[in-house]
Amino acid sequence: MNQESAKKNAAEEAIKFVEHGMTVGLGTGTTASIAVELLGNKLSENFQITGMPTSIETKRQAEKWGMNLIGIDEMDSIDIAIDGADEVSPSLDLIKGLGGALLREKKVEKKAKELIIIVDETKVVERLGVGPLPVEVGTENHDSVAREIEKQGCRAKLRTEESGNAFVTDNENYIYHCYFPEGIKNPEEMDARLLSIDGVKDTGLFINMATKVIIGKEKSTEILE
Repeated sequence: MNQESAKKNAAEEAIKFVEHGMTVGLGTGTTASIAVELLGNKLSENFQITGMPTSIETKRQAEKWGMNLIGIDEMDSIDIAIDGADEVSPSLDLIKGLGGALLREKKVEKKAKELIIIVDETKVVERLGVGPLPVEVGTENHDSVAREIEKQGCRAKLRTEESGNAFVTDNENYIYHCYFPEGIKNPEEMDARLLSIDGVKDTGLFINMATKVIIGKEKSTEILE
């Protein structure tokens, strides 16, 4: 499978749902950035949107197109959000945030009346937790927070830069990648348990949020809803 073609096909399908005058949550990551590019390229007198970026990186990308942008706290409800995902389950629950922007992504996407997720076929899984679950934590006493996280049955590894320094999110937090040996049996329950830990800012579990998942294939797309 040509992954780039698949991602582009999914992004092209997703932007068909964006109409003139809408406020749009702009996702972060390689697949979401294709959708941002396509939306930027489509801007004209007859097609103007207001973007709410989920990261500093996405904000910079949208600014290059001269897109009208607003901050995360400037609006309580937005029309639509388009973003990628790291894993998608059959019930359309997601793991997101391996791009490092999960806290902002969740904040924006909870405001969206419609959340369209764009992925290639490799991201569809039978059970969430095939790969790591990112969990954003405060920097203070983060190692003791990680020990509490590990009590939930996973191994927690601090995300680092190539330099070896801890990766710092746009919100100046750290991220732990959590590895569950048998995947996550009950994502909703796990999300609640992790969020109850003092020092955990948010998790990469996006439960009951996606309204559509567009799966890009090499020459076509499939829509799950």
